[in-house]
Amino acid sequence: MEINFRSSCPISSALDIIGDKWSLLIIRDMMFFGKKTFSEFAGSYEKIATNILAARLAGLEQTGLISKSKLPENKKTNIYALTQTGIDYLPVLIEVILWSEVHLATHISKEMKQLAVKIRKDKAGFTKAYHQKLLAELKAK
Repeated sequence: MEINFRSSCPISSALDIIGDKWSLLIIRDMMFFGKKTFSEFAGSYEKIATNILAARLAGLEQTGLISKSKLPENKKTNIYALTQTGIDYLPVLIEVILWSEVHLATHISKEMKQLAVKIRKDKAGFTKAYHQKLLAELKAK
């Protein structure tokens, strides 16, 4: 897919691909909550509209952050998975979690607070181990 980048700034270029909240939440759900199907994403707490969800999934697939396949036992159901490119976004999401835990503490779920505490204990170790876990899942696919 051809992307029309607004500038040569790396931050701006990344935002051209993943700069809306829904794309980030889809990646979050895949990365940390193991969601894989349209209905699982649609059931997320934030209540994304189905037309927006379909558009964001298609965009993430076109830009190479996720891939789509079919369930072997049910060819009607699409299964979405992070690609290597999507998995490599892990450190960014970790930093967002840590920033939010400090600056938005009253708005963070218990589950995400627990994750932030776990990350803070050994950020480098957590990042490496979680990255390896996600890569293993990708290879097992």
